[in-house]
Amino acid sequence: MNSIFEKDKTYVAGTYTRFPIQLVRGKGALVWDVNGKEYIDLGSGIAVNGFGVADDQWIAAVTAQLGALPHTSNLYYSSPCAELAEMLCTRTGMKKVFFGNSGAEANECAIKTARKWGLDTYGANHSTIITLKNSFHGRTIATLAATGQDSFHTNFGPFPEGFVYATANDLADVRRLADENACCAVMLECVQGEGGVVALDTDFLSGVEALCREKGMLLVIDEVQTGNGRCGALYAYMRYGLHPDIVTTAKGLGGGLPIGACMLGEKVQNTLTPGAHGSTFGGNPAVCAGGLSILSRIDEKLLAEVREKSDYIVRELSAAPGVKSVTGLGLMLGIDPVRPAREVAERGIERGVLALTAKTKVRLLPPLTITMDQLKAALERLKDALKPE
Repeated sequence: MNSIFEKDKTYVAGTYTRFPIQLVRGKGALVWDVNGKEYIDLGSGIAVNGFGVADDQWIAAVTAQLGALPHTSNLYYSSPCAELAEMLCTRTGMKKVFFGNSGAEANECAIKTARKWGLDTYGANHSTIITLKNSFHGRTIATLAATGQDSFHTNFGPFPEGFVYATANDLADVRRLADENACCAVMLECVQGEGGVVALDTDFLSGVEALCREKGMLLVIDEVQTGNGRCGALYAYMRYGLHPDIVTTAKGLGGGLPIGACMLGEKVQNTLTPGAHGSTFGGNPAVCAGGLSILSRIDEKLLAEVREKSDYIVRELSAAPGVKSVTGLGLMLGIDPVRPAREVAERGIERGVLALTAKTKVRLLPPLTITMDQLKAALERLKDALKPE
């Protein structure tokens, strides 16, 4: 047995069902295992490596910052942190940013901000947050509680109170919960990633925003997986014409280093005051330097290419043998296969293509910069993996 497999099994907490390959290097949309076998990567580190593995400009930006000031605490100012916050606000219209280390941290910040805003605006107990069934918001205790899937509400209780769950695409159900509870916010993903790569209906999302304005609730959009160009716009909510009060993101923003960002709109820009929240590594200069490199290159040309590649994948796979349907948005797509999803992913590995799973779906999150030649080759391999018996 591979010694790394043995060490991992012996010393690493058994929280992951890993595929039996050891990756050692990569470039762009290609990665290689310890035996030298090449794979086309359609997972990009679960939507992290938006510009692929070992992107040259990102490496240069991070390396330069590592040689100057890799870390300082938030007791002091640093240029990359302030500049990345400025770029995020300029490109979204949001007003302030809190930086953490992950999507879960960004969502924790959103939850705390929404509840403090509810307290400041309406008084005590105006703290309930409506989320959607089949959602996923993180693995901390609070973000697990926010996640609208019963399977996540076991083993770690008691969970924090103050979350109620509406049926996705059912505006009447959201209204019912808003009428029955003292709610400060609605929190949702435009595309439910871990829930099976399901894009929500435009009319439903517009209706939720209108309901938030009617009821005096905040609209919180979780863009941890959908953001940073993944869905064919800088953030997925932009494709739906929404105007959120809080936006969270992570994954692709850092280009391969851990970062989370909670963007605060006008209503809540001053809700967090000194001492109200914090993160030791939040706003780390090296990570933010990488984020600046990534965000500055997500332009309309790239986003148009994302949409074109998405259309190509949907056309090619919708008619492929062994495929029931294709869901999702941009380069965040889910394939409903005849074969079990895990089996398709394993067959893909044998054929030199890496895909992910989400519930019963095969999930595709390729680098935004994957070339058409690489994409065509990957889909041919994937089609073979998808073929039914």
